[in-house]
Amino acid sequence: MSRNSPYERLQASGLSLPTPAAPVGTYVPFKLSGNMLYLSGQGPRQADGRLMTGKVGRDLGVEEAYKHAQLTGLNLLSVAHKALGDLDRVAQVVKLFGMVNATPDFHDHPAVINGCSDLLEKVFGARGRHARSAVGMGSLPGNISVEIEAIFEITKGDS
Repeated sequence: MSRNSPYERLQASGLSLPTPAAPVGTYVPFKLSGNMLYLSGQGPRQADGRLMTGKVGRDLGVEEAYKHAQLTGLNLLSVAHKALGDLDRVAQVVKLFGMVNATPDFHDHPAVINGCSDLLEKVFGARGRHARSAVGMGSLPGNISVEIEAIFEITKGDS
């Protein structure tokens, strides 16, 4: 690990990578293409496998949903680690697509997805700043509160 590596930044924040979840459908959790890593949508799955559920604006507020988005970011990072073998290979986070399971009258989707965005900037520094969409959905699989997919640019390595 290099000085101020993503792993050291996670550890300094009191966070750790969970074990990646197995896909629950006919897809793969990641796809490498050239110098790009595409991460399938992840949700707020705790280390014990329990999913955080609920509709934002009814069952939980922005602060709790923000934490769910941060947890989702950790799950994205665990898949990236599995794909790359080393998060130091992330040249930059290019884009996030964040989906919030929200009531029709909820309008603060960006504040929720900031949980993931803030985590990625904390872990990668300037390399973690990214383009992003944050949208509301009428429902998400298993009634999870958020789902986020990501695109990372990577450096060459042994994978």
